[in-house]
Amino acid sequence: MKASKFFISTLKEAPADAEVISHQLMMRAGMIKKLGAGIYTLMPMGLRVVRKVEAIVREEMDRAGAVELTMPVVQPAELWQETGRFETNGPELLRVKDRHDRDFVIQPTSEEVVTDIARQEIRSYKQLPRNFYQIQTKFRDERRPRFGLMRGREFIMKDAYSFDRDQVAAKASYQVMAQAYRRIFDRFGLTYRAVAADSGAIGGDLSEEFQVIAATGEDAIVYCPGSDYAANMEKAEALAPQQVRVAGQQSLTKTATPGKSTCADVAELLAVPLQQTVKSLVLATDSLGAKGEIVKTQIWLLLLRGDHDMNEVKVGKLPALAGFRFATVTEIEDHFGCLPGYLGPIGLKKPVNIVADREVAVMSDWICGANEPDFHITGVNWARDLPEPPLVADLRNVVEGDLSPDGKGTLLIERGIEIGHVFYLGTKYSKAMNASFLDVNGKPQFMEMGCYGIGITRLPAAAIEQNHDARGIIWPDALAPFTVVLCPITPDRFPEVKAAAEKLYADLLAAGVDAILDDRGERPGAMFADWELIGVPHRVNIGDRGLKEGQVEYQSRRDASPTLVAVTEILALLLSRLKV
Repeated sequence: MKASKFFISTLKEAPADAEVISHQLMMRAGMIKKLGAGIYTLMPMGLRVVRKVEAIVREEMDRAGAVELTMPVVQPAELWQETGRFETNGPELLRVKDRHDRDFVIQPTSEEVVTDIARQEIRSYKQLPRNFYQIQTKFRDERRPRFGLMRGREFIMKDAYSFDRDQVAAKASYQVMAQAYRRIFDRFGLTYRAVAADSGAIGGDLSEEFQVIAATGEDAIVYCPGSDYAANMEKAEALAPQQVRVAGQQSLTKTATPGKSTCADVAELLAVPLQQTVKSLVLATDSLGAKGEIVKTQIWLLLLRGDHDMNEVKVGKLPALAGFRFATVTEIEDHFGCLPGYLGPIGLKKPVNIVADREVAVMSDWICGANEPDFHITGVNWARDLPEPPLVADLRNVVEGDLSPDGKGTLLIERGIEIGHVFYLGTKYSKAMNASFLDVNGKPQFMEMGCYGIGITRLPAAAIEQNHDARGIIWPDALAPFTVVLCPITPDRFPEVKAAAEKLYADLLAAGVDAILDDRGERPGAMFADWELIGVPHRVNIGDRGLKEGQVEYQSRRDASPTLVAVTEILALLLSRLKV
C-alpha cells in the first residue's frame, strides 16, 4: 500500500470526551470516528487492525474444529421468550418492533438462535460434537458507554457455541476452546491472565475470563504469585479465618459518635483500628404471586468488617438472597428506626434476618451502629450480646494479603481488561428450547452446550492500553495496521531515494510483508510523528546522505533512536525481525 492511495487522518489533540489512552490514541491516529454515544465508525486504519484480529481468530477457531456461520443481527423475540431472557435481560437488551408490531431484539449474543439451529439440524448422537462460530456485529444498550471501543454499544464479537452428548464430552470441548483462546492471545503478543470467573447472565457453572493486564482495566484480577490460582474479583473466595474467636474483654457501651456515620470516621474518632468496626448493609428479597405481585418481603442485615466491601455476586448466589435488592429508606426506618449510617443488629424495631461475613463471625469486642443518630455501640460480642449469627457466608471482596484458596501463598490484585470469556453452559438453553437428540440407546437427551466469546473490536483497544508511550501506539506485529513503513526523505529532490524506497517496498511485498510506502511528500518530522502515533512497529528511513554511504536507518517502534543498516542487509534484517 502507498500512503498517497490510503486514507491517513491524524490529530494533534484528542477529543475532550476521550478519557482513557486507547480512546485518545485511536481517535488521534484516525482509527475510529465517533458517530454517537458508544457508536463508532471503523476508519480504514482501524479496520485494518480489526481484520488482523479476525484473521488470527478465524485461523485458530478453524484449527480447533469450529465451523463458521453468520446469524442475523435482528432476531425474533419469540426465541428469547422461550429462554425467558426477553424479560430478564434488562435495558441492555435493545428491543424493537417491526411494522406489524412484532417484537425483535438486536443481538447482544446468540445462544437462542444457535440453539434453534441445533434443535432443527441435529437429530442423532452421530452428528455430535458440533461447534459453530460467527464474527458478527452485536449491540448492548450500555447505560453509560465510555472509553471508546472499550465499552461501546455497538461492537464486533466472535461468539462460538459447542454442542455435545454429555458432560464429559462438553467439558472436553470447553478445554479445546480454552486452549485455542490461549493460542490466539499468545499470537497477539499480549500479556494476559486466564482467570476463573462468574458466568453472569449467560449461565453455566464453569467459566474463565481472559484478561489483558493494564493499569486502566475496569476489572480486578486476583492471583497468587506462588501458584496458578487466578480469578476475577467476583469469583475469588475469601477463606474463613484460621483464628478462633477469643472471649470478649469489653463491656457493651453506647458511645456518642456525633456526625460520624462511616466506619472510617468512627474508627478515627475512637482511635481504634478500622478492622474493629462492622458495617451494616440492608437488603430485601421479594416473594411474588402468580400475577407477579409482591406477596411478601423479607429484610436482611449483612454484617461486614469495616474495611471490607460487599461482593454482590457472592451475595446473590446465596439461595436465600437470590434476586435481592437494596432495601428502601422506608423499609430501613421501619425496621431499624434510623437512617443508614448508624445501623446495627442490636435494638431493632422489627426482626430482620442476619447474615455475617466469615470475618465478622470470629470478631470480639466489635463496634456497630446503635440504631440511633450520632451513636454507636462498642464492645459487641456474639453469644453474650446477641445470638450467634444464624447464617455465616463469604460476603466480601478479597483484599491483597488474603490467603490463596489453593493454600499456596497469599493473594495479589492487579487490573485487567476482559477480552475473552469461555463458559460451560450445560443444558440451560437446550432444556429451555427443547433441543434434544437421540442417543445411542435411542432415547432423547438434551444437548450439553458451551459458549465462547472474544471482543474483536475491544481487543485492539486493550492492546493499546498495554502498549503505548508518549509518542503514540506501539502495536505488536500481529495487530499492526501495517507491519513496516518506509519513509523516504524528500524523494522529489533525490531520485535515488525514491528508487531505493520503491525497490525495498517491492521486495517486501514480494516476501509477503504488509508494508506501506509513505509517498505523501510530508516533512520528515511530521511523517515520523504520524507513524509513531499510528504505531507501525518497524520503520525504515531512506535519505540521500545515508544512501551515499550505502546505508538506511532502521528503527523499531520501541527504540529511542534509529540504527544504521547497510542497504544490502535491510531486507534480511526486516525479514528476520518479522520471522518471515
